[in-house]
Amino acid sequence: MSISRTRLSPEASRDAALEAARILLIEEGPQAVTLKAVAERIGRTHGNLLHHFGSAAGLQRALAASMAERITAGIGEAVRAARAGDADPRLIVDLTFDAFGREGGGALASWAILTGDRAALDPIVEATHRLVDRLGPHDGRAVEGITLSLVLTALGDALMGAEMAQALGLPRDAARDMAAERLLAFAAPKDN
Repeated sequence: MSISRTRLSPEASRDAALEAARILLIEEGPQAVTLKAVAERIGRTHGNLLHHFGSAAGLQRALAASMAERITAGIGEAVRAARAGDADPRLIVDLTFDAFGREGGGALASWAILTGDRAALDPIVEATHRLVDRLGPHDGRAVEGITLSLVLTALGDALMGAEMAQALGLPRDAARDMAAERLLAFAAPKDN
């Protein structure tokens, strides 16, 4: 008996593969994001995904690019809302920490580094750079430094925050809280 497959446009097939890869990343980690595993999740063939991504590394790079664009868009909206007084700046910190933690960005970045595929980090770095350029300075102050601090703190927290906080007798969200304090201090109006 043959299995009938729904015909998808190339774009829809690629989008379905990236969503399945994202779910695998969250559920099982970056090592589980293989062409075979993603193909099984969406009822496609390994060859179909090979056509779209070229390799598992290509799939992981495309996943990093997709995640980076979606996440930086959300963070950009949060920054604009916070600057307008319509949102709590803490949301920016929470979105960044969640991107690296709960959404698997930290694990994916670490996997890229450990496997020697540092090019997989390019979409994350480039999306962050584009966001900083689009947002521009805050009250005349450059945002690159606070962005670097926030990203690296969120990445470190995703990788070993729970263990380090426990070892130091600190609450689990201590790094997140400290990052929020730094961001709030940066965003506070400066006295002239």
